[in-house]
Parts: sequence; C-alpha cells; structure tokens
Amino acid sequence: MTQQHASTPIVEGLFEIVAGTPKLIGSQCHACNTIYFPQALSCRNPKCRDKSVEQTFLPHCGTLYSYTVQRYQPPPLFRMDHWSPYALGLVDLGKGLQVMGMLTGIKLDEIAIGMALKLVVEPLYSHADIGEKLTYKFAPAEGAGAA
Repeated sequence: MTQQHASTPIVEGLFEIVAGTPKLIGSQCHACNTIYFPQALSCRNPKCRDKSVEQTFLPHCGTLYSYTVQRYQPPPLFRMDHWSPYALGLVDLGKGLQVMGMLTGIKLDEIAIGMALKLVVEPLYSHADIGEKLTYKFAPAEGAGAA
C-alpha cells in the first residue's frame, strides 16, 4: 500500500487558497498601513511609531512592471521539476506593493510590460517522501495574450 502525500506550499504562510482563489499572505501595519510581502513580524517603516502588524491577503491581480528571463538552471537547493528557461516578473499589486514571482502561461517572447496578470498556484516539484510542493506564479489575466 502506497502512502498518499498532500500538495503543500513550498513555504508555509506564503499563500492560501480561499474559495478556490489563491491569495498571497502579507502583513499590514495598524498605524501607517504599510504592506509587506512576505509576512513581517513588525512594521519596518522607520517613521512608524506603532510596529504592530496583522495578516492580510494581497490583491489577486496586478500589472507587470518589469521582468527578466532566467536562462540558467539554479543549483539543487532551488529545485524545480521539468526545468526550462522561465521569466521572473515584478508585479505591481497596487497600494505601493510590488511582488516578484515566476510568470506562467505565456511564451517568453510574448511578455509585455503593462500586461494584466493574475495569481495562480502551480507545482514546483514533487518528491516521493513529501508529496507535491506548490508555489505561486503570475499568469495572464483573461484576454491578455495567454500562451
């Protein structure tokens, strides 16, 4: 009898699936409203007097601000199944927050600054002993040149 392993986030507390929609988990300061991703233990704004933060879900959609293509295979520590060159995008989620993540669902030569993106969750790698590890990525939003 084989043991079945569940799919889990690559890092606990990075994202959750809420009503079928992936949501990145950040922190927001009670006093100055600064938002952090990933979560922070306290506000790092040097002008803020109240350092307490609370967990918050970040917007699901954003706009591609910048990107780069990774054409080298990372060392084993940064493992992924089925490696091939991929794009990393800096996605503007609004409210002064930009998040970096892998881009998916679009050909490398079709990526365009300003394109609308949405958050998705996809497998990064799997291992017989621990199951499938999931990560967040950004994919073209509806009607935005999907591959």
